[in-house]
Amino acid sequence: MAWTSYYQKADLTLWQGRSDAEAGEYFYQIVNPLDLTSLQKKTPGFALLGFACDEGVRRNHGRIGAAFGPKALKQALARLPILKNFKLYDAGTVTCPNETLEAAQAALGAAVHLLLEHDLHPLVLGGGHETAWGHYQGLQHYLVPPELQIINFDAHFDLRAMQNQQGTSGTPFRQIALARRAAQLDFNYACVGIQKYGTTRTLFETAHNLQVEYLYADDIHVEGAPMVMQFIEKLLAQPAPIYFTLCLDVFAAHDAPGVSAPQVLGLSPQHVLPALKALAASGKVISFDIVELNPKFDVDQCTAKLGAYLLSEFLHHYQPFH
Repeated sequence: MAWTSYYQKADLTLWQGRSDAEAGEYFYQIVNPLDLTSLQKKTPGFALLGFACDEGVRRNHGRIGAAFGPKALKQALARLPILKNFKLYDAGTVTCPNETLEAAQAALGAAVHLLLEHDLHPLVLGGGHETAWGHYQGLQHYLVPPELQIINFDAHFDLRAMQNQQGTSGTPFRQIALARRAAQLDFNYACVGIQKYGTTRTLFETAHNLQVEYLYADDIHVEGAPMVMQFIEKLLAQPAPIYFTLCLDVFAAHDAPGVSAPQVLGLSPQHVLPALKALAASGKVISFDIVELNPKFDVDQCTAKLGAYLLSEFLHHYQPFH
């Protein structure tokens, strides 16, 4: 089945805001639709692409509802003010009907590759963290040379082994590691915000065997944002382009209750924001995603608003990958 069978065009009814606003003051006023089935020429700018999927979360025994995350993120972003001019497109949404996760991930990869080929910077809105395996498929077909760093802000490594040849929201970086090993490529993966008691000994052993670099959430609580910045600056010194992925369950539950796996002792936004700005401004980030927003469990839309705020900061500080 063609990847376009999993694709839905942008729904501009999501982009609404204050009726008394001056022109060009808010995101809802500047976003334009982009139909990926009819791209004809290079279209420089940012492209928001939803991945309305929580099949990976279901398989991983999590709280389903992340399929509604892209819609909620767009609605929250629509109401935020913009502080500088940039081209922003809503490129629609890749869906996952009838539990067809693997096909949906392949469709997401095809859409990401298409965006990159047309000089668009992908901003993928998940969905569960199974988003990452689909997102990576688009990157691997685009990158020449194939070097890549993956930087993940997350409470979990998401390095679980697949069960019965099936991936979940807990397996994407294991799948990427296996794919890169098969292609005789390095697996360069770093994770910020790991929860000691949300991770098994087997997963720590897997991380060590794969030479994953990581920071514990507990240590960040003691050392603060400077520890995260030092870690990120070390990674930015490497020459490879960066795939940056942000799982909203890295944050404490009082800041981000609307996620698939809430964290009582998660990070604060202040721990993450300086590093996010530095990554955006580095000129090394080739693509970015935000995952695991679950609006079914959100409180006063605060998790959606946090995700939208972080997305806005990324957009406002971004220097194009080159």
